[in-house]
Amino acid sequence: MIPTLPLGPRNRLAALILAALSDAGARRELATLAGAGEGSLAGDWLGADELGHAGALRARARRASEAIATLPLGSPKPSLAEALDAAATLHDAGLHFEVHELLEPYWARASGEAKETLQGLIQVAVAYAHLANGNLRGTRTLLEEGRSRLHGRTLGLDLEPFAHALAHSLARLTDLAESDVPPFPRARKE
Repeated sequence: MIPTLPLGPRNRLAALILAALSDAGARRELATLAGAGEGSLAGDWLGADELGHAGALRARARRASEAIATLPLGSPKPSLAEALDAAATLHDAGLHFEVHELLEPYWARASGEAKETLQGLIQVAVAYAHLANGNLRGTRTLLEEGRSRLHGRTLGLDLEPFAHALAHSLARLTDLAESDVPPFPRARKE
């Protein structure tokens, strides 16, 4: 798992990744960043005290670039269904912090069952971000809380298989590999 970055570059990279979902220029910038040398990251992306994170920055940019390269450019203001599909792509690429950033505005506007489900999905994303950073306690707490909010069929997603797979993650938390992270639920294309 790729750890998240220090606050400034983390937020800037997340914004670029989310922009790349709908903007060809952002996709090109992301691809360039994925192949950037450490020297070009200094100053532009990382401060002198953050250069030790250059590898993680490139790795996250590469993961994102590869994951979204084949997606059609989306709307700058996607529908919730489109955002959930993009969240699935990001989650499955191991970009859990970005899933949180993508879904949070939808959660803030939602109500009822939709809000509860979005909160659960966001908590699961943040849990896996904690896992990448070695925070097992935070991972366990948020996986349990997120899982408890995911049931039935909501937002066009069948959440039961995902919730069941999260229980497996909880049971194997201390030796969970990235390949053990369950795929994000996707709406069935009709």
